[in-house]
Amino acid sequence: MSYADQSVERLLHKDRRVVLALLIAVTLASWAYLLAGAGMDMSAMETTIWSPGYAVVMFFMWWIMMIAMMLPGATPMILLFASVNRRQREQGSPYVPTSLFTASYLLAWAGFSLAATLLHWAIHQAGLLMHMAVTSELLGAGILITAGAYQLTPLKRACLRHCRMPAMYIATHWRPGPRGAFIMGLQHGAFCLGCCWVLMLLLFVGGVMNLYWIAGLAIYVMIEKTISTGNWLDYGLGVILIAVGGWLLVQP
Repeated sequence: MSYADQSVERLLHKDRRVVLALLIAVTLASWAYLLAGAGMDMSAMETTIWSPGYAVVMFFMWWIMMIAMMLPGATPMILLFASVNRRQREQGSPYVPTSLFTASYLLAWAGFSLAATLLHWAIHQAGLLMHMAVTSELLGAGILITAGAYQLTPLKRACLRHCRMPAMYIATHWRPGPRGAFIMGLQHGAFCLGCCWVLMLLLFVGGVMNLYWIAGLAIYVMIEKTISTGNWLDYGLGVILIAVGGWLLVQP
């Protein structure tokens, strides 16, 4: 190996350590925010009137919750992007493009968080929430069955394939420069949304701020996205969700 190759390898190792440390820091800060109550008085949530200020708090609750849940699963993709960017730019720093890639990925989840906030408001206005979980068995069953059915669709598998194969995504979607990094992050965020958005709606069933429910979903999503298990894992969960939703519909 030449001296130049050795220098690049050292830079790659350094880049990975720096990027990984920053991703861990952001993830831990997001979880700390949720553990601290996400800036809300949980005891007064049922009677709170949705003012514009409160809606902003709810939006950031949803967005930071998505960051805490989704960033660990996106870490392999971000690290690979940083490495490829270093090799493409040779002596240039990959930190700006990697930051743009990550920021636009999280921006895609900000879009979902806005939609989830509006849905949260609608369910609250309908009087169907208690302790931030739906009280209607019909609505809860509908969410479970919808999430289960989506697990079985070709769209779910197509989006999941992009998340599980970072190298394939980088090879087929590579765009040079900061603008390219931003677009790539947004595209990857769209694939990630296509993979997981319905699963995130399960938070309305278990409780939007139920930390056990949040952690369980986060662990499942990370396993589903980072470990190649074929289709048995997503199919299995789909069947379970449909069965539980069906049971809620038929129980007396």
